[in-house]
Amino acid sequence: MPDTNSIILAVAAFLFVIALVALAAWAFKAFVMGGGRSGGSGFLRQRDRRLGVVETASVDGRRKLMLVRRDDVEHLIMTGGPVDVLIETGIHGRRHLEPPLEDVIIARSDTRPAPDFGKS
Repeated sequence: MPDTNSIILAVAAFLFVIALVALAAWAFKAFVMGGGRSGGSGFLRQRDRRLGVVETASVDGRRKLMLVRRDDVEHLIMTGGPVDVLIETGIHGRRHLEPPLEDVIIARSDTRPAPDFGKS
């Protein structure tokens, strides 16, 4: 019958191996596959994503409105009914923020004296 020290050592070694496998799986998902729902910034990603769901809204128990973006154009679609319907197309999406044309300078002004309400 094995002694208590060897049983504790075997359980600790087993838990250590499980932790190493979990860490390796997390690192592979995060750094190689990109991780997350939005694609992340993994090593294997060749280009930026062109297609995405911008927003969804529930109309009733079965139907949903979806705003789908492709490049810089958005399309409004209703799904879940007997037929999926394209409601509106060619909606121009939000523009990306552009850098300012010049450096922004914030002017500094002198402080004004506090008003004296006691004198008339």
